[in-house]
Amino acid sequence: MSRSPKPTVVLVHGAFADASSYAQVIPRLIARGLDVVAPAVPNRSLIGDAAYIASVVRQIPGPVVLVGHSYGGAVITVAGTEDNVQALVYLAGYALEKGESLGELQGRFPDSDLAAALVYTPFPLEGPVGTGTDVSVQPDKFPPIFAADVDRRLTEVLAVSQRPLAAQAFADSAPAAAWKTKPSWGLVASSDHTINPDVQRYGYQRAGMTTVEVDSSHLVMLSRPESVVELIEDAIRATSA
Repeated sequence: MSRSPKPTVVLVHGAFADASSYAQVIPRLIARGLDVVAPAVPNRSLIGDAAYIASVVRQIPGPVVLVGHSYGGAVITVAGTEDNVQALVYLAGYALEKGESLGELQGRFPDSDLAAALVYTPFPLEGPVGTGTDVSVQPDKFPPIFAADVDRRLTEVLAVSQRPLAAQAFADSAPAAAWKTKPSWGLVASSDHTINPDVQRYGYQRAGMTTVEVDSSHLVMLSRPESVVELIEDAIRATSA
């Protein structure tokens, strides 16, 4: 029996971060002979961000394993409906139901420590529509809330180089839920102070995902990269035969 070609792993970052959050995962995947793409997510709206990631996926020849961290989980929930996506992997992420928003899913559970550390900043929108609102994390609160088990010097850099998330992203309803038709895996960061781990568990269980729990902060890709790579490899093995 012949095997499908190795998939390209597309790594989708979350809010308050960029693709460098996968810096410990990317070289490990490459060392395993996998092609990797780690695009920059605009972080402007769930609908727009998912459309952008879908456009990246469509241009990749062959199968794709789509990995989403945090808000990136919501993005892959929508973008993962692309025909060449063979598996979804959620890392401390939001697995939305069709028609559900981030705010609605999160509102089912008690707030994490993140809620009290958010900063709201207006920014100009193109055209005559006024201003939008950027959401970021107070820099001094970023290390303990986002990455308590990551080297403090690195988290201080991450804290002042955040990629904010526009508030619109919390309100957009997911027009699709790719996990309904694509095999999915989920990692719960059990020591997460950014997204309540019960939000992660609920979304994964509702989707019927294969789930693992890792004692990690929200930035599990930097604190426990081997666990992340193992889960991605599990998804590849299960869907590439």
